[in-house]
Parts: sequence; structure tokens; C-alpha cells
Amino acid sequence: MLALGEDEAVEVMKLLAPREVQKLGHAMAGMKAVAYNDVEEVLAEFAAEAERVPSFGLDADNYIRNVLTKALGGDEASTLLSRILNGNETSGIESLKWLEPQMVAELIGHEHPQIIATILVHLDRDHACEILNHCEDGLRKEVILRIATLDGVQPLALRELNETLAKLLSGNENIKKKPMGGIRTAAEILSFMGGANEASVFEGLRSYDEDLAQKVMDAMFVFENIMEIEDRGIQLLLREVQSDALIIALKGAGSDLREKIFKNMSQRAAEMMRDDLESKGPVRLSEVEAQQREILQIVRRLADEGQIALGAKGEDAFV
Repeated sequence: MLALGEDEAVEVMKLLAPREVQKLGHAMAGMKAVAYNDVEEVLAEFAAEAERVPSFGLDADNYIRNVLTKALGGDEASTLLSRILNGNETSGIESLKWLEPQMVAELIGHEHPQIIATILVHLDRDHACEILNHCEDGLRKEVILRIATLDGVQPLALRELNETLAKLLSGNENIKKKPMGGIRTAAEILSFMGGANEASVFEGLRSYDEDLAQKVMDAMFVFENIMEIEDRGIQLLLREVQSDALIIALKGAGSDLREKIFKNMSQRAAEMMRDDLESKGPVRLSEVEAQQREILQIVRRLADEGQIALGAKGEDAFV
């Protein structure tokens, strides 16, 4: 991105989601001097990879906020933001996507659990999970319960919510409610949580409704569920995962999943991966879980794009 120049970088940034821009901005801000030959090598590798990709499923509706300031400094970022935003106002809930999870938790933590649930179903699942992790245990349980039992959001309710956050929706109160919330949304958020917080939330769900808790659990897709993806899907996934990240993620994986991954690599790559896993020293569990969550985000994106199919129970064969 730094090699592209301002105008070209702006056009790329306009197509990224808020969480992607945040990660990219932090990486740009932390860049040190890079040798010219290294830059050329990276660009050549990217160009070769891009030629093999038939199309890009990018969302042009997300725009840049605070990350550019961190990455490029106040003056340059201000100029770029004015070009990118074109004077459009960001709606209240959309603006939360640009805030750190702890800040969002502090901002909405005093609201009614139903309002918090309504807000969180509009955010990326991993972002919603991080926000919940900053909430008190009792509130976290109550919010997940309300997300799991939420069957839609009325436009009127959204407009009332944006009296606090900003206007999100306008139009006829009688139009059909938006299909948000429900079992799958709760499961997707919990898939990012893990550990004691996840166990505590499930305990709260079970005390309220054992059947509901089981449905949420069945809908969750965790790292070991990668075993359910067909070989072609595994191969697509491996193209998008860095080797270093995969090594750390596999430190916490079972032998069956490891073998499935190795089977979908070239023989040489699989041997190198096995050697790297054996030689890799102890890794913190938190680091393993973080890398697994990153890979699960890629899995979900590929599934949403229709490139891979995730096995599911019940009548739905694909998600």
C-alpha cells in the first residue's frame, strides 16, 4: 500500500471493511525501511497471485476513519479522508465499527441488554465478541440470550436507537423487518469467544432454555470443524493462510485435522510443515487461539462468497 502512492492507496482503502482497514493501518504505521529489491519481489509475487484470481468480492460501501490518521499522520490523513468520504455521514451503528471494542463496551454497556443485542448483530462477529468480552459476565449472558432469540429488527426500533448513536435507518415504519439476530448470529459471535467466557455464557443459556443452548452449540463452527470441509475447500483455504500462522494454529489441533491439512499440500510442503511443527517450541494458548480465530474468519469469508461449503446439521446442507 505504501508503494502504491496516495491516490491509488485511497481507491484500495475505500473497498476494505473497517476491521481490515484497522489492521492494515497498524501494519503501515509500524513499517520500517524496506529495501528496493524486497519491494519489487513482493509486488511481483502479488501480481502473479492476482492473475490467478478470477474476481474480487469487495464491498465498496465501507470507508476509512481513524486508521489513516494513525498510519499517515493528521494532515495527509485529513486530505485522504476528505477524498474518500465525499462528505457522506457515517450512520451511528456503522461508526461503531471504527472504534476499539473496549470503547464500544463502555459506550453501550449501560444500555438495556436488548438494545446492546440489537447493536451487536449489526457488527462483525469477531468485533461483537471482543466487545462482549469487555462486558460483565451477567450482562454478557443476557445479551447472548437476547441475540439467540432475536428474530429481526424493526426499522422504527433502529431509528429510535440512532437517537443516541445517529440516524441509521429512515423510511416507512411498515416495511418488512430486517432478518438479523437468531441462533446462527449468536453461534458466530460465540465461535470467537472461547475459554471461560464461552463456558459461562452457555451455562446461562442452559439455565434459560436447554434446547436453545444446544441449537446454538450445534450451529457453532470451531477450528476442529475444518475437518468437515472438502479437500478442494481446504486447498482454497491454504492459499490464503500464511505458513507461520498455520503452524501456530495447528499447535492446538488434533492429529486428524493436521493430517487432513497435510494431505492437501504438496509432499514437499507437508514435510516442511511437519518439520516446522516439531521444531516449534511451546506457544502460548492465547496465541494459538488468536491464529485459529484468524483462520476461521477466512473460512467464513470463503463460505459467504460461496467458494467453500461448511457442513451443517438438519435440513440446511450448506451455510
